[in-house]
Amino acid sequence: MIARSPANWQGRDAAGEPWQVAMRTVIGDVDELLGLLGLSRGDVDIDDAQAFALRVPRAFVDRMQPGRADDPLLRQVLPRMAERLPLPGFSCDPLGEAGAVRLPGLLHKFHGRVLLIASGHCPIHCRYCFRRHFPYAAMQPARADWQRVFDCIAGDPSISEVILSGGDPLSLPDRQLQWLVERLAAIPQLRRLRLHSRLPVLIPARITPQLLRLLGDCRLPTSLVIHANHAQELDDGVAAALAPLRRAGVTLLNQSVLLAGVNDRLDDLCALSERLFAIGVLPYYLHLLDRVAGAGHFAVAEERVHELHAGLLARLPGYLVPRLVREVAQAPSKVPLQFPAAG
Repeated sequence: MIARSPANWQGRDAAGEPWQVAMRTVIGDVDELLGLLGLSRGDVDIDDAQAFALRVPRAFVDRMQPGRADDPLLRQVLPRMAERLPLPGFSCDPLGEAGAVRLPGLLHKFHGRVLLIASGHCPIHCRYCFRRHFPYAAMQPARADWQRVFDCIAGDPSISEVILSGGDPLSLPDRQLQWLVERLAAIPQLRRLRLHSRLPVLIPARITPQLLRLLGDCRLPTSLVIHANHAQELDDGVAAALAPLRRAGVTLLNQSVLLAGVNDRLDDLCALSERLFAIGVLPYYLHLLDRVAGAGHFAVAEERVHELHAGLLARLPGYLVPRLVREVAQAPSKVPLQFPAAG
């Protein structure tokens, strides 16, 4: 790796810069990224002329292995020619989210919980992202429009949980996030708040004292679902950032996506679960790839999925085996994958 120095969870990275600087200085140039890793265009099949451009934080690049074109972190972010191949069954809205929109910014897919697109911004463009074609400009309400969203939630007594998503909800400044969380906490029937964020992994300095106070003091029991696909992502800086969240009473979970060439080896999946538990995070979901246009080269054959899941069950205690699921448009929940028993 290029560097392993831990970030400072007090809102500054290992170089002493605020997290906002890390957000503004993400790498968006393929040649710069390759140069940092000692690679050239001849080492990889690059396509850097896409609307879904390269975007990756420098702290994440620091965990990549120089000289390794097949590095599992690099494969998640480097645009490749394979993304141009049209494949049957892959679409721009694989989860049918357009049909779940109740108001701009408010999606209601599953009973009892709604999802808010808190921000359309994300510091990374994961090449497998199921929202890589999402119409954020049309879906992001202005601040003055949020009252309609709050009223809609308050008017539906079946809703007990709100999930902040994006983009990445932690790309919001603490002041804006506090404004949003306080208004949700004021809705009496809500019982839980959940945030889905890749930022604690990408830019650990995002975990500021203000954010800790906000989540720790919230009336609603709060869960933070991080997103890591490989143990290599979880360096000492990530561990240091997550520790005060646990002390603040935030439940920490992880969701991963099973990706060919990234984590489709049993040793890698076991190492991920072990590393997550070591830093205080429980494995939650292992998703099959959402069939989003441009991501077909990450798909893992279902026979291989079965082998990997059986291997996890055989090698790990049950609490370290994430639930293997697929999301299906219009289904009432994530769909667990059921395989016949071995033997």
